[in-house]
Amino acid sequence: MDSESRVEIRLLEGIAECDAALWDACAAPETAGGGRALDPFATHRFLSAFEESGSATRREGWDPKHLMAQDEATGALLGVMPLYAKTNSYGEYVFDHGWAQAFERAGGYYYPKLLSAIPFTPVTGRRILVHPEADAEIASGALIAGMTRIAVENRLSSVHVNFCTETEKERLVAAGFLGRRGQQFHWQNRDYADFDGFLADLASRKRKAIRKERRQANETVTVHAFTGDDIRPEHWDAFWVFYQDTGARKWGTPYLTRQFFEIAQDRLRDDILLVMAENGDRWVAGAMNVIGREALYGRYWGCTEHHPCLHFELCYYRAIDYAIEHGLKTVEAGAQGEHKLARGYVPTEMHSAHFIPDPGFREAVRRFVDQEAEMVGEEMELLGEFTPFRKG
Repeated sequence: MDSESRVEIRLLEGIAECDAALWDACAAPETAGGGRALDPFATHRFLSAFEESGSATRREGWDPKHLMAQDEATGALLGVMPLYAKTNSYGEYVFDHGWAQAFERAGGYYYPKLLSAIPFTPVTGRRILVHPEADAEIASGALIAGMTRIAVENRLSSVHVNFCTETEKERLVAAGFLGRRGQQFHWQNRDYADFDGFLADLASRKRKAIRKERRQANETVTVHAFTGDDIRPEHWDAFWVFYQDTGARKWGTPYLTRQFFEIAQDRLRDDILLVMAENGDRWVAGAMNVIGREALYGRYWGCTEHHPCLHFELCYYRAIDYAIEHGLKTVEAGAQGEHKLARGYVPTEMHSAHFIPDPGFREAVRRFVDQEAEMVGEEMELLGEFTPFRKG
């Protein structure tokens, strides 16, 4: 039986409309036997924290329109997909402001658009979340067809799937999407026994530079790492101040509300690693990381006092320490930042896919992403020559 006759697509006005266990059966099936999610951000608890806290809501430009695919005959869940009607392009990290300006100069309305992504989270993960007992071909095809049909029927400018897996991008391209290429800097664990083992892989000059940075960072502060029940409300009180300071300097208004961190303390603390710096009796800096089954994800950083190299210590080196100690394969330290290269984080390709119904606009975007992909490839190749690792 084909997907059109057997699959019903439902549009959810919020993640609360889907039972948490059902959603997570699709988003994190690997947790059924216990342990962590590969992608904690796609879980019901994270998406609900964004929505319940008022961080990702219609008022903020993130109007939830999550998709649910069900078998028409039995009602069995086949798959889900995080989806938002966006009225701006903030908090996405795959930049399309130029596309919006060009489309509107031509007389169109770029917003609202549809976006499948995790709010404020430039982390690669699955977006087409298929139930492990469902036919993957039928379920994924129905979800893709569902979001494109919504766009066409409502005359929306575009559909975007950001930070998807490479396999998903290929599937979306086959369905008529345009593939887009980007890059970040990730640290890779080569089965290091400890931080010194990692340093041994580096050229002598780079090794000495990192050791010097770590000494400087730890001279005037004491650094602590907290996760799970070791995280206390006072840590979030301090971190909220750090987060506001960084948010105000980087993008004007911080994306997350104070309530998000209260919810994090209540239901997300086992997923979180807080690295905090203390000067005397004062918390002066902090970095928030999210723990996955195979990766540590650096998310937010801030400080109220300047200390030399403290940003590198809290965000990069302590993350590497944790990854080595807990056998994680990767540290993803967020978007952009060529300064990460000298600290052992290497260029890594990112993927997104974009559906443009208007043929003229689609052709213009296609030319842009083709040129951009070539530039990204050249840049990654060039940057790869400047990693700190010993040659050969």
